[in-house]
Amino acid sequence: MKPAQEVPSPRPELGIEGVVPMPARREPWMEELLEDHAQLEELIREHGSPLNLINPGLLADHAAELIDAAQCHGVDLRVYFARKTNKSLALVEAALSAGHGIDVASERELAQVLSRLGAAGATPDQVIVTAAVKPAALLTAAMESGAVICLDNTDEVELLLELAEERETASPVSVALRLQPVLAGVEPSRFGMSSAEIRTLLGSPEVWGRLRLVGLHFHLDGYDGGERAVALVQALTLVSDARNLGHTPAFVDMGGGIPIRYLDDPRPWKEFWERHRGSDRMTWRNRVVGKAYPAWQSPIRGEWLDDLLARAVDGSTVAEQVRDAGVALHCEPGRALADGCGMTIARVEFRKQLPDRTWLIGLAMNRTQCRSAADDFLIDPVLVKRRGRERSLPGEGFLVGAYCVEAELLTWRRLRFPDGVAVGDMVAFINTGGYQMHILESASHQIPLARNVVRRSGGGPWELDPIDHPPSPTHS
Repeated sequence: MKPAQEVPSPRPELGIEGVVPMPARREPWMEELLEDHAQLEELIREHGSPLNLINPGLLADHAAELIDAAQCHGVDLRVYFARKTNKSLALVEAALSAGHGIDVASERELAQVLSRLGAAGATPDQVIVTAAVKPAALLTAAMESGAVICLDNTDEVELLLELAEERETASPVSVALRLQPVLAGVEPSRFGMSSAEIRTLLGSPEVWGRLRLVGLHFHLDGYDGGERAVALVQALTLVSDARNLGHTPAFVDMGGGIPIRYLDDPRPWKEFWERHRGSDRMTWRNRVVGKAYPAWQSPIRGEWLDDLLARAVDGSTVAEQVRDAGVALHCEPGRALADGCGMTIARVEFRKQLPDRTWLIGLAMNRTQCRSAADDFLIDPVLVKRRGRERSLPGEGFLVGAYCVEAELLTWRRLRFPDGVAVGDMVAFINTGGYQMHILESASHQIPLARNVVRRSGGGPWELDPIDHPPSPTHS
């Protein structure tokens, strides 16, 4: 590579950095693996590029942090891992083995989770079905399994009643009703029913012959603890209304949205946005990044939950109101449990220079394999240099992927390569276990999906995650 423009002196230890560097917070297992070039090259050789690396070891610690925070307030917290965050079955197994539940969002997710319950000594009531759309097949499978079903609208209630009556279920189906909270200055969530709709359902005897109310649920976008505090109190009011009508709800579920951070230092995050919102976009063709996960925020996880439970709403703290209601508090974290559990690597296949001397670095992956619902993943990747390759000259440019469209950018941010890039090098995207790997992944162009390999606790070899095991042969 030739220099694209004036860049700082090469810093080989960085490999890649943004124009405003945002070095990712790395876990020790990531540091160890990034130093083991031979191991990474072998993994890519065996499984292809890109490759998702999953280490479930931190999941139980993250859940324990949340439970400990709740216990400090005398609140019984139960954690359900949001399976949609990552399709790895090793993460499901880690959650179940630690005694936690699973939140599922589709029929296949439900079937896969149910197949793992026995080995972990778990039961179907540790599964909650919160899918945004619940066709009859999903509702039937959930009903027959004994999982809890979170009902989002009156059409789902009516369909589930029809299915239960057709099958003449021996015992009522356990359901939670999802509330659409009312929050000042906040657009209503697309999820849930109004308090009035729920009160009407609670007072409808024809609903509760086949169904049994076990809890109230809500889902909010974003990570604002104050909004969740208000929503929790609104749900607790419905708990009281339900009990006055003879129902016995045992929990309120506040969904996910428990924040984490990807950076150790808030300063790069602040500097990036100050410059980006000014005249220096630092992005491909000056694209404006509208939505991005807040890579640095505070508080996070346990401290965030502690702050939420200590908030006063209507004269008493949220924790006091949960305790007074005599219910458990449920949550469905995804990213907050998968934090530090994943990394994605891809092989460099080409380098080319545009007329303005910007470099394009082509990786054997596509943009859906490290992308969530946000516009971009604003964390610096790491360059793992091919063993024995000669030093390359520094430059600036962008990482591009395999789809045949102009917008096939793996990251929108302009990146610097202080020690250059060579074909055969690898690029590691750090901390991708929470949504980045799978939420939008696509096999367009008939390019296979990335494989997933897992390292079990205590070390040992990397092996295919069960999600990628070939199906067992069928016998006639």
